[in-house]
Amino acid sequence: MTEQPSIVILGAGAIGSFYGAILKRAGCNVSVVLRSEYDAVSASGFVIDSPLGDLSYQPDHVYRDGDTPDSAPDYVICCVKVLPGIDRAALIAPWVGKHTRIVLIENGINIEPAVADAFVDNPLISCLAFIAVSRVAPGRIDHKAFGQLTMGAWPSGISDDCRALEALFVAGGINIQLAEQVVAERWRKSLWNTPFNPLSVLAGGADTVTMLDTPGGERLAREMMAEVKAVAAADGHALADDAIDKNIAGTRKMPAYKNSMALDYLEGRPMEIDAILGNVVELADRHHVDVPRLRAMHVTLAMREVLANSADSQVR
Repeated sequence: MTEQPSIVILGAGAIGSFYGAILKRAGCNVSVVLRSEYDAVSASGFVIDSPLGDLSYQPDHVYRDGDTPDSAPDYVICCVKVLPGIDRAALIAPWVGKHTRIVLIENGINIEPAVADAFVDNPLISCLAFIAVSRVAPGRIDHKAFGQLTMGAWPSGISDDCRALEALFVAGGINIQLAEQVVAERWRKSLWNTPFNPLSVLAGGADTVTMLDTPGGERLAREMMAEVKAVAAADGHALADDAIDKNIAGTRKMPAYKNSMALDYLEGRPMEIDAILGNVVELADRHHVDVPRLRAMHVTLAMREVLANSADSQVR
Protein backbone atom coordinates (compact mmCIF):
# COMPACT_ATOMS: atom_id res chain seq x y z
CA MET A 1 0.00 0.00 0.00
CA THR A 2 1.19 3.53 -0.75
CA GLU A 3 1.99 5.93 2.11
CA GLN A 4 -1.10 7.93 1.16
CA PRO A 5 -3.64 5.18 0.42
CA SER A 6 -5.52 5.62 -2.82
CA ILE A 7 -9.28 5.11 -2.81
CA VAL A 8 -11.76 4.86 -5.68
CA ILE A 9 -15.43 5.13 -4.75
CA LEU A 10 -18.04 3.65 -7.06
CA GLY A 11 -21.48 5.08 -6.44
CA ALA A 12 -20.61 8.40 -4.84
CA GLY A 13 -24.13 9.31 -3.76
CA ALA A 14 -25.00 10.19 -0.19
CA ILE A 15 -23.29 7.15 1.34
CA GLY A 16 -20.26 7.01 -0.93
CA SER A 17 -19.50 10.72 -0.81
CA PHE A 18 -19.79 10.77 2.99
CA TYR A 19 -17.32 7.94 3.54
CA GLY A 20 -15.10 9.46 0.87
CA ALA A 21 -15.05 12.64 2.96
CA ILE A 22 -14.01 10.67 6.03
CA LEU A 23 -11.15 9.01 4.15
CA LYS A 24 -10.12 12.33 2.61
CA ARG A 25 -9.95 13.82 6.10
CA ALA A 26 -7.72 10.88 7.08
CA GLY A 27 -5.24 11.90 4.38
CA CYS A 28 -6.19 9.45 1.63
CA ASN A 29 -6.17 10.16 -2.08
CA VAL A 30 -9.90 9.87 -2.86
CA SER A 31 -11.34 9.60 -6.36
CA VAL A 32 -14.96 9.03 -7.36
CA VAL A 33 -16.72 7.42 -10.32
CA LEU A 34 -20.03 9.06 -11.24
CA ARG A 35 -22.88 8.11 -13.54
CA SER A 36 -24.53 11.50 -13.01
CA GLU A 37 -23.59 14.81 -11.39
CA TYR A 38 -20.17 14.69 -13.07
CA ASP A 39 -20.24 18.37 -14.03
CA ALA A 40 -21.38 19.57 -10.59
CA VAL A 41 -18.82 17.51 -8.67
CA SER A 42 -15.98 18.29 -11.10
CA ALA A 43 -16.64 22.00 -10.68
CA SER A 44 -17.38 22.26 -6.96
CA GLY A 45 -16.68 18.92 -5.33
CA PHE A 46 -18.99 17.69 -2.58
CA VAL A 47 -20.58 20.08 -0.11
CA ILE A 48 -21.42 18.10 3.02
CA ASP A 49 -23.19 19.54 6.05
CA SER A 50 -22.56 17.36 9.08
CA PRO A 51 -22.55 17.30 12.89
CA LEU A 52 -18.90 16.30 12.45
CA GLY A 53 -18.19 19.72 10.93
CA ASP A 54 -17.75 20.81 7.35
CA LEU A 55 -16.83 17.66 5.45
CA SER A 56 -16.85 19.33 2.04
CA TYR A 57 -14.06 18.19 -0.29
CA GLN A 58 -12.85 18.12 -3.86
CA PRO A 59 -12.04 14.57 -4.99
CA ASP A 60 -8.53 14.05 -6.31
CA HIS A 61 -10.04 12.71 -9.53
CA VAL A 62 -13.60 12.67 -10.83
CA TYR A 63 -14.21 9.93 -13.36
CA ARG A 64 -17.18 9.31 -15.59
CA ASP A 65 -18.64 5.84 -15.57
CA GLY A 66 -16.70 3.98 -18.26
CA ASP A 67 -13.39 5.77 -17.65
CA THR A 68 -10.34 3.80 -16.55
CA PRO A 69 -7.68 4.86 -14.03
CA ASP A 70 -4.01 5.43 -14.74
CA SER A 71 -3.16 2.97 -11.96
CA ALA A 72 -5.09 0.59 -9.71
CA PRO A 73 -6.07 1.96 -6.27
CA ASP A 74 -5.32 0.42 -2.90
CA TYR A 75 -9.06 0.19 -2.21
CA VAL A 76 -12.12 0.27 -4.44
CA ILE A 77 -15.22 0.98 -2.36
CA CYS A 78 -18.52 0.00 -3.93
CA CYS A 79 -21.57 1.88 -2.65
CA VAL A 80 -23.79 1.05 -5.62
CA LYS A 81 -27.34 -0.11 -4.93
CA VAL A 82 -27.75 -3.86 -5.20
CA LEU A 83 -30.28 -4.02 -8.03
CA PRO A 84 -31.08 -6.86 -10.47
CA GLY A 85 -30.10 -4.81 -13.53
CA ILE A 86 -26.70 -3.74 -12.21
CA ASP A 87 -23.65 -5.99 -12.64
CA ARG A 88 -21.52 -4.80 -9.75
CA ALA A 89 -18.60 -7.05 -10.65
CA ALA A 90 -18.46 -5.49 -14.13
CA LEU A 91 -18.53 -1.99 -12.63
CA ILE A 92 -15.73 -2.85 -10.22
CA ALA A 93 -13.51 -4.69 -12.72
CA PRO A 94 -11.81 -1.70 -14.44
CA TRP A 95 -10.60 -0.39 -11.08
CA VAL A 96 -9.15 -3.59 -9.64
CA GLY A 97 -5.44 -4.38 -9.75
CA LYS A 98 -3.44 -7.25 -8.30
CA HIS A 99 -3.22 -5.67 -4.85
CA THR A 100 -6.57 -3.84 -4.72
CA ARG A 101 -8.81 -4.48 -1.73
CA ILE A 102 -12.52 -4.52 -2.57
CA VAL A 103 -14.89 -2.97 -0.04
CA LEU A 104 -18.68 -3.24 -0.15
CA ILE A 105 -20.72 -0.66 1.78
CA GLU A 106 -24.14 -1.92 0.75
CA ASN A 107 -27.40 -3.20 2.18
CA GLY A 108 -28.81 -6.69 1.98
CA ILE A 109 -28.29 -10.36 2.63
CA ASN A 110 -26.09 -12.67 0.53
CA ILE A 111 -24.81 -9.79 -1.62
CA GLU A 112 -21.11 -10.70 -1.51
CA PRO A 113 -20.84 -13.89 -3.65
CA ALA A 114 -21.45 -12.15 -6.99
CA VAL A 115 -18.40 -9.95 -6.34
CA ALA A 116 -16.23 -12.49 -4.51
CA ASP A 117 -16.62 -15.06 -7.29
CA ALA A 118 -15.41 -12.53 -9.87
CA PHE A 119 -12.29 -11.50 -7.91
CA VAL A 120 -11.07 -14.61 -6.14
CA ASP A 121 -7.54 -13.22 -5.64
CA ASN A 122 -8.56 -9.88 -4.12
CA PRO A 123 -9.46 -9.47 -0.43
CA LEU A 124 -13.14 -8.63 0.10
CA ILE A 125 -14.27 -6.50 3.04
CA SER A 126 -17.98 -6.33 3.74
CA CYS A 127 -19.42 -3.32 5.57
CA LEU A 128 -22.72 -2.22 7.07
CA ALA A 129 -23.39 1.50 7.44
CA PHE A 130 -25.42 2.88 10.33
CA ILE A 131 -26.03 6.44 9.22
CA ALA A 132 -28.69 9.04 8.47
CA VAL A 133 -27.53 10.87 5.35
CA SER A 134 -29.22 12.08 2.18
CA ARG A 135 -28.47 13.84 -1.09
CA VAL A 136 -30.31 17.17 -1.29
CA ALA A 137 -28.97 18.49 -4.62
CA PRO A 138 -26.22 17.62 -7.12
CA GLY A 139 -23.02 17.38 -5.10
CA ARG A 140 -24.76 18.47 -1.88
CA ILE A 141 -25.14 16.05 1.03
CA ASP A 142 -26.93 16.43 4.35
CA HIS A 143 -25.49 14.20 7.09
CA LYS A 144 -27.89 14.19 10.01
CA ALA A 145 -26.51 11.62 12.44
CA PHE A 146 -24.42 8.51 13.09
CA GLY A 147 -21.89 7.08 10.64
CA GLN A 148 -20.53 3.95 12.30
CA LEU A 149 -19.44 1.11 10.06
CA THR A 150 -19.47 -2.56 11.00
CA MET A 151 -16.90 -4.39 8.91
CA GLY A 152 -15.28 -7.76 8.53
CA ALA A 153 -13.49 -9.90 6.00
CA TRP A 154 -15.86 -11.97 3.89
CA PRO A 155 -16.90 -14.68 4.53
CA SER A 156 -15.48 -14.40 8.04
CA GLY A 157 -12.62 -13.14 10.14
CA ILE A 158 -10.84 -9.85 10.79
CA SER A 159 -7.93 -9.51 8.40
CA ASP A 160 -4.98 -7.12 8.42
CA ASP A 161 -6.69 -5.35 5.52
CA CYS A 162 -9.73 -4.76 7.76
CA ARG A 163 -7.57 -3.34 10.51
CA ALA A 164 -5.74 -1.04 8.09
CA LEU A 165 -9.03 0.29 6.73
CA GLU A 166 -10.40 0.63 10.25
CA ALA A 167 -7.44 2.84 11.17
CA LEU A 168 -8.14 5.13 8.21
CA PHE A 169 -11.82 5.57 9.07
CA VAL A 170 -11.03 6.16 12.74
CA ALA A 171 -8.42 8.77 11.75
CA GLY A 172 -11.16 10.43 9.72
CA GLY A 173 -13.44 10.65 12.74
CA ILE A 174 -15.93 7.78 12.77
CA ASN A 175 -16.37 4.66 14.87
CA ILE A 176 -15.74 1.20 13.47
CA GLN A 177 -16.94 -2.14 14.80
CA LEU A 178 -14.86 -5.05 13.55
CA ALA A 179 -16.81 -8.28 13.22
CA GLU A 180 -15.45 -11.82 13.11
CA GLN A 181 -18.74 -12.93 11.55
CA VAL A 182 -19.88 -10.15 9.24
CA VAL A 183 -22.66 -12.31 7.78
CA ALA A 184 -24.18 -12.57 11.26
CA GLU A 185 -24.02 -8.78 11.49
CA ARG A 186 -25.90 -8.55 8.20
CA TRP A 187 -28.63 -10.74 9.68
CA ARG A 188 -28.83 -8.48 12.75
CA LYS A 189 -29.42 -5.48 10.51
CA SER A 190 -31.78 -7.47 8.30
CA LEU A 191 -34.00 -8.16 11.31
CA TRP A 192 -35.10 -4.51 11.02
CA ASN A 193 -34.51 -3.73 7.34
CA THR A 194 -36.28 -6.73 5.83
CA PRO A 195 -39.68 -6.02 7.44
CA PHE A 196 -39.63 -2.24 7.82
CA ASN A 197 -38.18 -1.12 4.47
CA PRO A 198 -40.58 -3.02 2.17
CA LEU A 199 -43.53 -2.48 4.52
CA SER A 200 -42.99 1.27 4.32
CA VAL A 201 -43.34 1.05 0.52
CA LEU A 202 -46.53 -1.00 0.68
CA ALA A 203 -47.88 1.63 3.09
CA GLY A 204 -47.22 4.39 0.54
CA GLY A 205 -43.96 5.66 2.01
CA ALA A 206 -44.97 5.47 5.69
CA ASP A 207 -42.63 6.51 8.48
CA THR A 208 -41.79 4.37 11.50
CA VAL A 209 -44.34 6.01 13.82
CA THR A 210 -47.14 5.38 11.34
CA MET A 211 -46.11 1.77 10.86
CA LEU A 212 -45.96 1.00 14.57
CA ASP A 213 -48.89 3.11 15.81
CA THR A 214 -51.46 2.00 13.24
CA PRO A 215 -53.67 -0.64 14.93
CA GLY A 216 -52.07 -4.00 14.23
CA GLY A 217 -48.91 -2.37 12.85
CA GLU A 218 -46.51 -3.35 15.62
CA ARG A 219 -47.93 -6.88 15.72
CA LEU A 220 -47.37 -7.26 11.96
CA ALA A 221 -43.82 -5.91 12.23
CA ARG A 222 -43.05 -8.34 15.05
CA GLU A 223 -44.46 -11.28 13.08
CA MET A 224 -42.32 -10.43 10.06
CA MET A 225 -39.25 -9.97 12.26
CA ALA A 226 -39.89 -13.42 13.74
CA GLU A 227 -39.82 -14.86 10.22
CA VAL A 228 -36.48 -13.16 9.51
CA LYS A 229 -35.16 -14.47 12.83
CA ALA A 230 -36.18 -18.02 11.88
CA VAL A 231 -34.39 -17.80 8.51
CA ALA A 232 -31.25 -16.41 10.15
CA ALA A 233 -31.20 -19.32 12.60
CA ALA A 234 -31.65 -21.84 9.78
CA ASP A 235 -28.77 -20.15 7.94
CA GLY A 236 -26.51 -20.68 10.96
CA HIS A 237 -26.73 -17.21 12.50
CA ALA A 238 -29.15 -17.40 15.42
CA LEU A 239 -30.10 -13.98 16.79
CA ALA A 240 -30.57 -13.14 20.47
CA ASP A 241 -33.89 -14.08 22.11
CA ASP A 242 -34.62 -10.41 22.89
CA ALA A 243 -33.52 -9.07 19.49
CA ILE A 244 -37.05 -8.28 18.32
CA ASP A 245 -38.00 -6.50 21.56
CA LYS A 246 -34.82 -4.40 21.45
CA ASN A 247 -35.39 -3.43 17.81
CA ILE A 248 -38.98 -2.39 18.44
CA ALA A 249 -38.00 -0.42 21.56
CA GLY A 250 -35.21 1.32 19.66
CA THR A 251 -37.52 2.16 16.79
CA ARG A 252 -40.05 3.70 19.16
CA LYS A 253 -37.34 5.94 20.61
CA MET A 254 -36.60 7.35 17.15
CA PRO A 255 -38.45 10.34 15.74
CA ALA A 256 -40.73 9.58 12.79
CA TYR A 257 -38.28 8.19 10.26
CA LYS A 258 -38.67 7.39 6.56
CA ASN A 259 -36.19 4.68 5.65
CA SER A 260 -34.12 4.62 2.47
CA MET A 261 -36.51 2.36 0.56
CA ALA A 262 -39.45 4.61 1.41
CA LEU A 263 -37.52 7.62 0.09
CA ASP A 264 -36.55 5.74 -3.08
CA TYR A 265 -40.20 4.83 -3.60
CA LEU A 266 -41.42 8.39 -3.07
CA GLU A 267 -38.76 9.76 -5.45
CA GLY A 268 -39.48 7.13 -8.11
CA ARG A 269 -36.00 5.58 -7.81
CA PRO A 270 -35.17 1.85 -8.14
CA MET A 271 -35.51 -0.06 -4.87
CA GLU A 272 -33.31 -2.82 -3.42
CA ILE A 273 -36.22 -5.22 -3.00
CA ASP A 274 -34.33 -8.41 -3.81
CA ALA A 275 -31.21 -7.60 -1.78
CA ILE A 276 -33.19 -6.69 1.33
CA LEU A 277 -36.26 -8.96 1.04
CA GLY A 278 -36.07 -11.33 -1.92
CA ASN A 279 -32.78 -12.91 -0.86
CA VAL A 280 -34.23 -13.64 2.59
CA VAL A 281 -37.23 -15.37 0.99
CA GLU A 282 -34.89 -17.33 -1.28
CA LEU A 283 -32.85 -18.50 1.71
CA ALA A 284 -36.09 -19.42 3.50
CA ASP A 285 -36.95 -21.69 0.56
CA ARG A 286 -33.47 -23.20 0.61
CA HIS A 287 -33.73 -23.98 4.33
CA HIS A 288 -37.43 -24.98 4.22
CA VAL A 289 -38.54 -22.18 6.55
CA ASP A 290 -42.14 -20.98 6.24
CA VAL A 291 -42.29 -17.17 5.80
CA PRO A 292 -45.85 -16.39 4.65
CA ARG A 293 -45.80 -12.69 5.55
CA LEU A 294 -42.43 -11.99 3.95
CA ARG A 295 -43.42 -13.97 0.87
CA ALA A 296 -46.71 -12.08 0.51
CA MET A 297 -44.88 -8.79 0.83
CA HIS A 298 -42.29 -9.82 -1.77
CA VAL A 299 -44.93 -10.93 -4.30
CA THR A 300 -46.98 -7.77 -3.75
CA LEU A 301 -43.95 -5.55 -4.29
CA ALA A 302 -43.14 -7.49 -7.47
CA MET A 303 -46.67 -6.76 -8.70
CA ARG A 304 -46.14 -3.08 -7.93
CA GLU A 305 -42.90 -3.11 -9.91
CA VAL A 306 -44.62 -4.71 -12.91
CA LEU A 307 -47.33 -2.04 -12.87
CA ALA A 308 -44.78 0.76 -12.46
CA ASN A 309 -42.67 -0.52 -15.36
CA SER A 310 -45.77 -0.92 -17.51
CA ALA A 311 -46.88 2.63 -16.80
CA ASP A 312 -43.39 3.95 -17.52
CA SER A 313 -43.34 2.08 -20.81
CA GLN A 314 -46.69 3.56 -21.85
CA VAL A 315 -45.50 7.09 -21.02
CA ARG A 316 -42.45 6.62 -23.23
